[in-house]
Amino acid sequence: MPLDTDYYGLFADVPAADRAFWDRARAFAEDTLDEVNEAWDKAVYPLHLARRLGELDLLTDGVLGPGLTPMSPLAAGLVNMEISRGDGSMGTVVAVQGGLALRSIALFGSEEQKRRWLVPLARAEKLGAFALTEPDHGSDSVGLETTAKRDGDEWVITGEKKWIGNGSVGDVTVVWARDDDGNVRGFLVEQDNPGYHATTITGKGSLRAIHQARIVLDGVRVPLDAVLPGTRTFQDAAGVLFATRLGVAWSALGHATAVFEAALNYSTQRIQFGKPLAGFQLVQERLTMMLSQLTSMQLHCLRLAALDDAGTLRPIQASLAKYHNTRAAREIAAMARDMLGGNGILLENHVIRHLADIESLHTYEGTESVQSLLIGRDLTGLSAFR
Repeated sequence: MPLDTDYYGLFADVPAADRAFWDRARAFAEDTLDEVNEAWDKAVYPLHLARRLGELDLLTDGVLGPGLTPMSPLAAGLVNMEISRGDGSMGTVVAVQGGLALRSIALFGSEEQKRRWLVPLARAEKLGAFALTEPDHGSDSVGLETTAKRDGDEWVITGEKKWIGNGSVGDVTVVWARDDDGNVRGFLVEQDNPGYHATTITGKGSLRAIHQARIVLDGVRVPLDAVLPGTRTFQDAAGVLFATRLGVAWSALGHATAVFEAALNYSTQRIQFGKPLAGFQLVQERLTMMLSQLTSMQLHCLRLAALDDAGTLRPIQASLAKYHNTRAAREIAAMARDMLGGNGILLENHVIRHLADIESLHTYEGTESVQSLLIGRDLTGLSAFR
């Protein structure tokens, strides 16, 4: 059971409207924990749980648009935190469906595109994907090679994408490609289009209860109005990623909370050498170290949610929160796994699943190395990319 670890009382005054989202996310995570644990073990994507998130109105990630329920940055963060506290695969559903696909259409789509897609995506009646990363261009996304060539009243899209959540099981994919003038633009590609070939990536040791795909776009034809009219440069795609980055920091907080509380519970119940583990000095020191890092993660998230709500959040600040929180989550998870001893590798104790899933968070939406270079450029005014 969750212990609601909040050493500084930071969440004591969450507004009622935000708490309603939080409570629904908490109930979902608790109700589905056993099922999703089994799905993770078998590498099965429980699509009905993704649709359940839509029914609970938990997929918008704070995105605003016609027909969408308003959700404050704090509420969006709490949902990301709580769903990931239960399971990282389901947390990634929120990030992909709401943070990336829904946000791209809400920010850059035409009114017709918004009317057609926003509500179905928010309710998970349709599943969406966001295809930017390519096999040879991960962190170097600005070098993307996928092209969209004008041919009469159609665009012809050719290229490859990799690590695309929902890319093989969804309905529509936001594909980022270069047009005839070299501009980076987003295109709405329905997954049943001829030439759209998606293969689910297998052999993953992380986020095993959601499917990512490798996609081959073999001369996929879409109408001219399939382009997101508000997209013109790579900065548009980057803007979506920046907006989602704070959600990743919240998700890392959820994972860290889960493993800390698992370790704390275990240490008070496990008897070794005639007394509970929690009675040993080394264990108490480790619990204190974990709590100090967890509290720091909470402070990062809450401060940036306040800045976001005020409209003053800088993208680079979200990068720092993501950099700090995924690093801290990794360290907390490693200590928790060690504290549980051999039992720490059993899925029934949940720590190993979170530890593995944190590895994906540490990489997606910008690796640690890329985040550090972005922050370093902001600090020094000097770019180390090229």
